[in-house]
Amino acid sequence: MKESNSTTDPIGQNLIKLISNVCFSVFVFTVLIFTVIAITYQPPDPWESSRALTRVFTQVKNATFQTDSSILKTGEDMTTAVAATPEASPNASMDTITEAVIEKSEEKLRNLTVRSDCEDLFALNCSDPRVLIAIEKFNLKTFKSIVFLEYQTPVNGSRPSECDVAWRFRNKKDKSWRKYRDFRRFRIGHGENCTFKVINARGWHSGINARRPRNRFNMTKSGENAKVAPLFRDDEINDTIPVLGSDMVFRKGKYLYYSRGGDYCKGMNHYLWSFLCALGEAQYLNRTLVMDLSICLAATYTGSKKDEEGKDFRFYFDFEHLKEEASIVEEGEFVGDWKKWDKAHKKKIPVRKVASSKVTPMQLKKDKSTIIWRQFDAPEPDNYWYRVCEGQAAKYIERPWHTLWKSKRLMNIVSEISGRMDWDFDAVHVVRGEKAQNKELWPHLDADTSPDALVPKLQGMVQPWRNLYIATNEPFYNYFDKLRSHYKVHLLDDYKELWGNTSEWYNETRLLNGGRPVDFDGYMRVEVDTEVLYRAKTRVETFYNLTSDCKDGINTC
Repeated sequence: MKESNSTTDPIGQNLIKLISNVCFSVFVFTVLIFTVIAITYQPPDPWESSRALTRVFTQVKNATFQTDSSILKTGEDMTTAVAATPEASPNASMDTITEAVIEKSEEKLRNLTVRSDCEDLFALNCSDPRVLIAIEKFNLKTFKSIVFLEYQTPVNGSRPSECDVAWRFRNKKDKSWRKYRDFRRFRIGHGENCTFKVINARGWHSGINARRPRNRFNMTKSGENAKVAPLFRDDEINDTIPVLGSDMVFRKGKYLYYSRGGDYCKGMNHYLWSFLCALGEAQYLNRTLVMDLSICLAATYTGSKKDEEGKDFRFYFDFEHLKEEASIVEEGEFVGDWKKWDKAHKKKIPVRKVASSKVTPMQLKKDKSTIIWRQFDAPEPDNYWYRVCEGQAAKYIERPWHTLWKSKRLMNIVSEISGRMDWDFDAVHVVRGEKAQNKELWPHLDADTSPDALVPKLQGMVQPWRNLYIATNEPFYNYFDKLRSHYKVHLLDDYKELWGNTSEWYNETRLLNGGRPVDFDGYMRVEVDTEVLYRAKTRVETFYNLTSDCKDGINTC
């Protein structure tokens, strides 16, 4: 028995050792796999949802961007709906007028005034708080799409029974905190229990006695006697260029300076994609971006059909908001301060010149030079700014879309158009232009957007005799006349006076342009059309509702 045991024990021990070795090998191999995964794993990018929104800007072919002159988005269009509410925005007014606020005001009035009769109602005093309460109730009931902010005290209208009142507001579909103004005339009557009620209200900007005062002085056009609108600056817009200040302030700063590259005079989509790459790199490097406010507008958007230089960034985008959200300095101010320093000091400003976009932002992260100067001297397409943010850099640089909003001056025109339709309108986006003529890529678009085709399609989506705004690049004004038999049709050109030489926009942009008139160009038209379209109650799209053709041509759906 002992001999047999001595022969079998080594076999059992060897088997146990073999199993142990196998288990240990599996453990080691498992640890190795997890180690490799841990090293190479890239967690989901929390900005991915924002990137999805920006794909409209990334349709690249032959290293340049395709121009879609129909819908153009900026940062306020990409902000989440939560940020649009007054309570969610840090800059929003806390004076939002709601039914609860009105009830509290009424309760205070009841506690302060006890009357046995309502004799004082017959002599209308527009400054009576009860008048304002009646107007607030009427507005909340009438304008469901508006968030009402602070009101001014009503003033007398043109008749004893009328009161004019101004207020600030924003549309509920606005994704920004910006405020707009309206002032209307109301006919006031008597309600129950010593209250007032609104008998009727006139239209947008009808309450001229409540309009804000302005510094007025008339200017005449050169060589003519015709008067134009008075010059003034809107106190709600701050387009001033930030100044660095003293030499020491300039010297202590850190700057990222982009020389003009091949992006100049390209389409606006291309410009936005490149500019926000530069701004994103500046934020990644914790530097101030040196910004050229001069834009070259591509021929696609100009009346001359040629590229036009010398356009001001502030014509199209909200410079005040950009200044608040990002660290920037205007190129002219920056270069002037740089020259002053070099002239006044023996020790020159430390500058790191970067000749190639292949030098990544990560390689510049620890650079201590006062100025990092990216120079784009390579031939196209290697001299495009957005090349800096490609490849590995895309994991580190986030384009700050939230910094870029449309011009407040253009948005004032949007509010004016929407307000004239009492914020109660539907809209259809009709893409035509060159796409309608290109039968190879869009074989059905021309026929599907013809007046004969539009009428039956819209009748199935929009109620008859509604206000219908048509956002379109169709150049012929009368093209949509057949729709006028079914709807109250509105086109952008119906509102030409809003940018004509008697308009606020005309004179405010002229001030920015050194006294020279500014053309209301194709890009401005698209911006305004787009924003009015977004505010419609029912929105009909070309490539989703009117035609089966694909938005980007055949086989791209």
